[in-house]
Amino acid sequence: MNKAETSYSEIIGDASLSNKGKIGVFFNEIKALIKIGIVNSNMITVFAGFWLAVHFSNSSFISHWGTFLLTMVGSVLVIAGGCIINNWYDADIDPKMSRTKKRPTVTGFISLKTALIVGLVTTAVGLIMLLFTTALAALFAFIGWFVYVVLYTMWSKRRYTLNTAIGSISGAMPPLIGWAAFDPSMHIVPIVMFLIMFIWQTPHFLALAMKKTEDYRAAGVPMLPVVYGFEFTKRQIVVYTACLLPLPFLLVSLGTTFVVIAVLLNLGWLVLGFRGFFMKDDLKWANIMFIYSLNYLIILFPLMIIVTLPIFN
Repeated sequence: MNKAETSYSEIIGDASLSNKGKIGVFFNEIKALIKIGIVNSNMITVFAGFWLAVHFSNSSFISHWGTFLLTMVGSVLVIAGGCIINNWYDADIDPKMSRTKKRPTVTGFISLKTALIVGLVTTAVGLIMLLFTTALAALFAFIGWFVYVVLYTMWSKRRYTLNTAIGSISGAMPPLIGWAAFDPSMHIVPIVMFLIMFIWQTPHFLALAMKKTEDYRAAGVPMLPVVYGFEFTKRQIVVYTACLLPLPFLLVSLGTTFVVIAVLLNLGWLVLGFRGFFMKDDLKWANIMFIYSLNYLIILFPLMIIVTLPIFN
């Protein structure tokens, strides 16, 4: 039996699979359904937002452990809910792309009706949990969900090359959720974190779009490299990367160590961006830029936490 093309009920009834094997298949499919990579990366920024709100209020993180758990679990559920509904809505075009053709909503492992219900329920539960922190945190989460599900997935993704910029609003909300869950008042730090995430996403996803141009073309999704070609896309990537340059200087409150490392990360990314105008292999360059963007996020946001640890103060 082909496990990638069977429903959940068929997996459960498959006598050739051990219970451990069935559980493994089930969890792998669930991770694909909720887009675990997106959830994980967003949770880094939610955590950073919450941590820095505690830090700048001179409060104790341990004494707010309950609020932290509500924030993290609620955020996971809202983000996962949006991703599930994205899979539900895109079930007609996902089979046309190699990286999405084995999603559980495509293979039939999870029915579309089930996916829709689970996505809506998961989202609702997450929003309710965030309401137990602050109303602003729940509002930011709902805005992010609405932008991703309605404005990006259902409206702009299949119509406009600006779909990436529109979707970036959603991906930039998590640090605001984390901060607002502890402190609903505005501060320069969460605003800059929002800007970093908003700008970061365009070069990140455009590099991915270059790598998967033929997939997007086959699915009829008007990503920038599909509509305007690689050269135009490379210029856009460099422009957005350059826009990150001044932002570390707005976070001087995090200390010199952070500012220096963040500036070096930005300069390194920009240098790689300019290399794209001289490299002959565009896809190799796009892959380098994509990997760098992942490492950029993995380094930058945990660094915000590290430099605010007591050992640095």
